[in-house]
Amino acid sequence: MFHILRNMKVKDRWLALLCLVLVCGQVFFDLRLPDYTAEITVLISSEVTKLSEYFIAGGKMLGCALCSALFTVVVGYISAMIAANFSSDVRGKLFNKVTSMGSGDIKKFSTASLITRTTNDITQIQMIIAMGLQMMLRAPIMAIWAIIKIIGKSWQLSTVVASAVVIVVGSLIVLLVIMIPKFRIVQKQIDDVNRMTDENLTGIRIVRSFNAEKYQEDKFETANQNLMRTQLFTGRGMAFLTPIMMLVQSCVSVAIYYVGAWLINDIDIPLNGTMAEIMTAISDRSTMLGDVVSFSSYALYVIMSFVMLLMIFMLLPRAQVSAKRINEVIDSDITVKEGTETDYNETGSIVFQDVSFRYPDAAEDCLKHISFSAKKGETVAFIGATGSGKSTISALAARLYDTTEGTVLLDGKDITSYNFETLYSKIGYMPQKATLFANTVKGNVTFGKYGQSMTDEDVDKALDIAQATEFVQAMENGKESWIAQSGSNISGGQKQRLSIARAVARKPEILIFDDSFSALDYKTDSVLRQRIQKDLKGTTCLIVAQRIGTIRNADKIIVLDDGVIAGIGTHDDLMKNCSVYQQIALSQLSADELAGNA
Repeated sequence: MFHILRNMKVKDRWLALLCLVLVCGQVFFDLRLPDYTAEITVLISSEVTKLSEYFIAGGKMLGCALCSALFTVVVGYISAMIAANFSSDVRGKLFNKVTSMGSGDIKKFSTASLITRTTNDITQIQMIIAMGLQMMLRAPIMAIWAIIKIIGKSWQLSTVVASAVVIVVGSLIVLLVIMIPKFRIVQKQIDDVNRMTDENLTGIRIVRSFNAEKYQEDKFETANQNLMRTQLFTGRGMAFLTPIMMLVQSCVSVAIYYVGAWLINDIDIPLNGTMAEIMTAISDRSTMLGDVVSFSSYALYVIMSFVMLLMIFMLLPRAQVSAKRINEVIDSDITVKEGTETDYNETGSIVFQDVSFRYPDAAEDCLKHISFSAKKGETVAFIGATGSGKSTISALAARLYDTTEGTVLLDGKDITSYNFETLYSKIGYMPQKATLFANTVKGNVTFGKYGQSMTDEDVDKALDIAQATEFVQAMENGKESWIAQSGSNISGGQKQRLSIARAVARKPEILIFDDSFSALDYKTDSVLRQRIQKDLKGTTCLIVAQRIGTIRNADKIIVLDDGVIAGIGTHDDLMKNCSVYQQIALSQLSADELAGNA
């Protein structure tokens, strides 16, 4: 908790110090009220009291109450501002941390968990800061100050208050020992509910096509019930403490007045004494009555202080858990670290030098001693069985991961030496799963920093190359038509074509297609590749594909088999020399197609 609070801005620290000063002033005026109450009580007991004295004492009480109210409003405003500023800063740091992570780093945390940490967990921190600056500062100051003011007035009355404090603290400790483990469980269960909600929404088509609605409902209901039971347990436990506090508070008031009456009754009025003795006794009784009244108020302030601490302690354990979860993300190591290089020796070349790669926590390497080169303007294709490492090569080329062994050279320099802006300005990457954003067609094509300078002509050309012009023009608003989140309102092939248009529009040096033609029909696939070769001359292309027809005209085809290179060459060369490629080709194409007649 304190590890994350130390990141508070200097301005907010000064505001927090101002809160402390204002809280001290607030407590000072609050604790003056019992003194004036005692003064009025003594005045009432006195036979010779001017009416103006009541107004003066009452005016002082009103002034203290107004000053305390003013300070309370100011402290509430400042604390809310500090909490909002702090949560905004932490949310920004958390978001920036997540966006700077590599694919392997993100897999350490689930998507649902990262969403919970960015929203619910930070809300818990914001709440504890907002309330803490008001109550956590005020409660101990008020309790200590009130105890100091009542010490020495009456050991009998002090014993009553001390007994009440022991009961309150004991109840609080027992409750927290029981509740803290449950608060840790709550946040994890919120992760589970978020994860299942995300799965149901993103996989709704699969759920319906397999008639799995009831199955998913039961899974969600189990997670939801677990969360509900845990929150009911913590809520009931904390609710149980409130009546205890009220009971203790009421019992203390009754005990103080009972003991006070006993103490007042012990002051004898000597009926046979002199007038001076009688007046002294009456004055002592009036003073004791005033002390009992003020003591009762001070005792309630002490109890109230512990009630305020209780409210903080109800939030603190959960906030501590949230702070730990946030720090886990912020303090996590980033494996793909940014370099500093901005200059390069050549343009559009990429070289793998004896590259091996192993995914985190994997038992063995999925790529072993891979070496190849792609010169400027060349098209290099990768093919192989599922799990042979094709997509991993494309991920290493786009630096989504760093190699376990060996080096990837981009334009003659180690790919890890480039800063991210320089690196990704060179690369256009299309992953296996096309990702579109909730935006217009044009907004998706011009996505990112480099899209801001694109003209309508640039967008039209990119859509034309990607074979997306026809279906975009058929939409109601053309390029201004709205694309739903993840492209859920268009087909898979249309999503792939818009994704390709987005990459092509940037005119990068290197285009990486990670099985990005899988949803396209053969004709569209063929025309699209021809347009790329024609309109993007000089652009280096790395193509991962499952179909021979997609890659047969590549300058170089690399055949992968269980993470190693089984063959390199053109289609004709591999048909003569590579048995793995021959098996793939024969499983997909007829003899006429292999002979080039189709």
